[in-house]
Amino acid sequence: MDIHSIKQRFEIIGKSKKLERAIYIAMEVASTDLSVLITGESGVGKESFPKIIHQFSARKHASYIAVNCGAIPEGTIDSELFGHLKGSFTGALSDRKGYFQEADNGTIFLDEIAELPISTQVRLLRVLESGEFIKVGSSKVQKTNVRIIAATNVNIQKAIISGKFREDLYYRLNTVPLHIPPLRERKEDIYLLFRKFAADFADKYHMPIVSLEPESIQILKDYRWPGNIRQLKNITEQISVIEKIRTIPAQKLNLYLPENTTSFLPAVIENNDSKNTNFSTEREILYKVLFDMKQDMNDLKKLVFDLMKKSEILKTDTNIIQNPDFNKRLDTMQDETEGAKFPSEKPKMMTSSPIEDTEEYVEESLSIAKKEKELIIKALKKYKGKRRAAAKELGVSERTLYRKIKEYQINKNEDEVV
Repeated sequence: MDIHSIKQRFEIIGKSKKLERAIYIAMEVASTDLSVLITGESGVGKESFPKIIHQFSARKHASYIAVNCGAIPEGTIDSELFGHLKGSFTGALSDRKGYFQEADNGTIFLDEIAELPISTQVRLLRVLESGEFIKVGSSKVQKTNVRIIAATNVNIQKAIISGKFREDLYYRLNTVPLHIPPLRERKEDIYLLFRKFAADFADKYHMPIVSLEPESIQILKDYRWPGNIRQLKNITEQISVIEKIRTIPAQKLNLYLPENTTSFLPAVIENNDSKNTNFSTEREILYKVLFDMKQDMNDLKKLVFDLMKKSEILKTDTNIIQNPDFNKRLDTMQDETEGAKFPSEKPKMMTSSPIEDTEEYVEESLSIAKKEKELIIKALKKYKGKRRAAAKELGVSERTLYRKIKEYQINKNEDEVV
């Protein structure tokens, strides 16, 4: 039987190469008694492949039992799988056959096998190696001839590292690995599945079949489908029941796709490249230098303000000092003293303020550096060369004062200070 016939028989929808490869492996391994471990995300349709293997094996006329290991409580899982004797525990009112005894000469499918407790994994390993098991509450060894197919959506390697799954059991089960691709890796199958589900629900609910506009089809293909086929089936059913208009536009479709985005670009989480690291370090240093320069400018503005106030350049006119534009004028004056010359006419700042002697003010402003040096020398003399006290008196940081002393070449051992 070819792959196309297998798809029709087991109602497998899709034409992607990865899906057809999985079907091919299932067909080839069916005639053997090898254990098979099926891996894949939740909702990809793993349950169909054990049926293919069983139906094309020599055991097809014997029992096929599917067991969801994650749905059975830990306290009763051994009893369910291996059986128990009457009175072996509370509630054991009679002898009971386990799944391995019931499936003798047949196939047992253990879904979500990573959910098995470690103690049960030890019992299962014994069945795989020797075909032997012991019922709960019994000491008699029993034999079973059963083929085991297991499936999981868990990363088994990580489970082994964390101590949640036995490594020897993994290698015993994984004789033939069979991986089912997620729906996002089968983009060509997404719309085919949607049409199949839409037809099924139209027949079930006696409604017209829903269809998609071209833009909606592209959105459907670009969505990542974390719940895979199960999620696609649920959304198709919702649309079929809720929407009155049977041709679905993109705007309507987006309402059914949680956290929908059509673009999934890779994001750099961490980059250990040395060049980037150096660049980041240099950038931080640059930010620090700029921050220090800003602080120095603020200190200098405060120093100039105190200088002008103490030297009575502004006389007693407090209106100018309290003028909200005063800081802007100081900035303008500072820029002009760094290289530009004042125009011959009076500055606007001078004409708008009631200063008694304008010419004197201009002359003083042209010698700010000299006045600043004089104040620093006076402060150092006053506190006998103690810079911290002098800086506090001047209203600047000690670091700024130290820089100014170096800039103006003020030696505290010279007569001008001492």
